[in-house]
Amino acid sequence: MSKQKRLLLISDLMLLAVAMVWGTSYGVVKVALAFYPVLGLLALRFGLTFLVLSPALRSLRHVKASALAGTIGCGMLLLGIFLAETFGISLTSASNAAFLISLCVVLTPLVEWVLLKRRPVPVEWMAVVLSLAGAALVSGGVSIPTAGDALILLAALLRAFMVCVTKRVMRDAALAPLSVTAVQAGTVAAGSAIAAAVFASQQLRAVPALAGHETFWMSVGYLVIACTLFAFFAQNFAVKHSSPTRVALLMGSEPAFGALFAYAWLGEHLSVWGWLGGILMVLASVIATVPWPRSANTTVELHSTVSNDA
Repeated sequence: MSKQKRLLLISDLMLLAVAMVWGTSYGVVKVALAFYPVLGLLALRFGLTFLVLSPALRSLRHVKASALAGTIGCGMLLLGIFLAETFGISLTSASNAAFLISLCVVLTPLVEWVLLKRRPVPVEWMAVVLSLAGAALVSGGVSIPTAGDALILLAALLRAFMVCVTKRVMRDAALAPLSVTAVQAGTVAAGSAIAAAVFASQQLRAVPALAGHETFWMSVGYLVIACTLFAFFAQNFAVKHSSPTRVALLMGSEPAFGALFAYAWLGEHLSVWGWLGGILMVLASVIATVPWPRSANTTVELHSTVSNDA
């Protein structure tokens, strides 16, 4: 097995692990929000992550200013994602959030077409239609989503942009995935703290004491170690060695893990239509990941995209 194929296999396995971890994160965030508000939780979660990863910032001394600016831009996108996602989770169910966020799986090929000039193939268009239909069923209808559902849909769109922008940024060979994760974490922590200080100072109240709030701190520990440190390093590593669309598609099992965890941990229940919508969204991800035969034009186009990424 060549080094390139070995790296691709490692990144695929890491992304499947991320799908499981992120799928469970919606229920864990729901638990943590019962103890501490959104902006305070984000500042705490990503502030702790930044402290752990701060030694990795030393490698940025040899990075071009343009690459560093792009990394900070990725961090700002990530801040937008987590503001929309975490406020959305506070206003909708964890299972709903897990299914709706998976729309990024089929939005990513469209964003990749615009930003990286890689046109979706017909089967990806089919996945888009199925996923949109599933999202409509899960959220109760396209025309009347709840405020929480709308925020999760916004987070899904921003995730699609995030993966494609990160792909561009990670073309710089001097950028290490760990240092990129550190910058992203610092940006989200600082942005959340500033937003709270300016718009909602009550969200920066004292953190719960360790004694008597073990559930909260176990949730925060899981969010920092598994859902942030590991997950974002794995995603940045995978984007460096794969395409944005492949990264997104391999995350397609995230909603299934999210719904099962919400059912087992929080006792949430989706309606029959909600489960049907979720099945359609997972089916869209499966269809999009099957290596369907491609036309000669598509093969040439993909070869050109790979050449440009090299």
